[in-house]
Amino acid sequence: MFALFHGHKCFFHFHASRSHYSLSKNAWGSTCPISLPAIRSFASISFVKATRVMQSMTSPESISYLTQRDAAEIDEILMGPLGFSVDQLMELAGLSVATSIAEVYKPSEYNRVLAICGPGNNGGDGLVAARHLHHFGYKPFVCYPKRTAKPLFTGLVTQLESLAVPFLTVGDLPSELSKDFDVLVDAMFGFSFHGSPRPPFDDLIQKLVNLHKYNQTRQKSSVIVSVDIPSGWHVEEGDVAGEGIKPHMLVSLTAPKLCAKKFSGPHHFLGGRFVPPSIVEKYKLHLPQYPGASMCVQIGKPPQIDISALRENYISPEFLEDQVEANPIDQFLKWFDDAVAAGLKEPNAMCLSTVGKDGKPSSRMVLLKGVDKDGFVWYTNYESRKAQQLLENPRASLLFYWDGLHRQVRVEGSVQKVSDEESEQYFHSRPRGSQIGAIVSKQSTIVPGRHVIHQQFKELEEKFSDVDLIPKPKAWGGYKLKPDLFEFWQGQKSRLHDRLQYTPQEINGKQVWGIVRLAP
Repeated sequence: MFALFHGHKCFFHFHASRSHYSLSKNAWGSTCPISLPAIRSFASISFVKATRVMQSMTSPESISYLTQRDAAEIDEILMGPLGFSVDQLMELAGLSVATSIAEVYKPSEYNRVLAICGPGNNGGDGLVAARHLHHFGYKPFVCYPKRTAKPLFTGLVTQLESLAVPFLTVGDLPSELSKDFDVLVDAMFGFSFHGSPRPPFDDLIQKLVNLHKYNQTRQKSSVIVSVDIPSGWHVEEGDVAGEGIKPHMLVSLTAPKLCAKKFSGPHHFLGGRFVPPSIVEKYKLHLPQYPGASMCVQIGKPPQIDISALRENYISPEFLEDQVEANPIDQFLKWFDDAVAAGLKEPNAMCLSTVGKDGKPSSRMVLLKGVDKDGFVWYTNYESRKAQQLLENPRASLLFYWDGLHRQVRVEGSVQKVSDEESEQYFHSRPRGSQIGAIVSKQSTIVPGRHVIHQQFKELEEKFSDVDLIPKPKAWGGYKLKPDLFEFWQGQKSRLHDRLQYTPQEINGKQVWGIVRLAP
């Protein structure tokens, strides 16, 4: 954001401008039969999220980039005729920085944040961002070596101190910042800065430059987030000498400055959702739409992801042998109840894996529709590929994955069809559209196009319009897996996951479930 000092005498030179700115409820302790509610298709769960991501990406070529002069003029208009105050713009800017960080760097992996703040308004943005990051669940620290006595800034310091956010001197900082911090917020200088940085900011900038070199050799995970302008860069020409800070994220404010065209990091966000139509028209600005109620929007394509580097350090309660149910069905129901209570989508979605006589496995997501002391029930077409494989090899495995709880359950066993009466009863409990869909779909067969299925569906709707009871197809019904192995998995830190396995054993002529712990 802006980096002017408004009347504060210091060793930097600035323009006088503001820069930027029913399984139904049951007694889970029992093993009596229960039936699941109808839940919408598993395939639809990510559509809304994917749409939001696509809307938030905008081609950098279609975005307006501001010169230093235009940026200064816009600030003057905002704080003059348009009635914004400095503290209003600073609050919006700092919130935009914090939300941009939260979009990419989750507190579970990037918890320790150091905000390095200069004495001007850009530093004020950093102070505001640190306050919001604290409330977002991060652990912020602040290095603010050249404080100003202006009430706005002293108030921001008081707010952070009231939250017990530590303030560190330059001398308190480690020689290698990456050892103690996951995210480094560069909020030293804004677009009004001219000349060469002087102490202590020259050394602080060099620490961030060295961090980039250190990361290249050591593969450390610390990241640099620059506020509006990477400190030390020319506002229009960028990192002229090629030896400056190389941030991983740039959060442009109001509109990107020309130097942002030289930004090569993976994450470029625009924040500061306060530009009115009059400024857009006057400066012919082309800015992206902000999604929903978000304070930031990503510019450009998402970065290429190093799949090998994707990981989450799970934090979960211990899962111990003396805490589990003796019967694995009871333990499953207990965890299923937790998944329902947590509001997870389709907790009854499970991956069904089958293997035919050719030895080739296949897997697909299906919905659990019942569970009792004898096993797990689902329904399908008896002429489908999975049905053919079960005919050839009546064994299967089920996998339940509850991401929000860092849990999965694996079940293996033999499979047989449920009775015709049970299939008939469940078929007629389904919505009429689902019943007709089961008749239309000759599952796993080739169809010439979607229009054929829709036409057949429409014809059957008309055919059964006056029929109360739609006949169940003969080639449709349920299967039940009778388990002979369970594994309960609970994600833990450092990949030291809990894995408890149940298998049947005979003790004193009695069948019981034996429980062992498996290495993660």
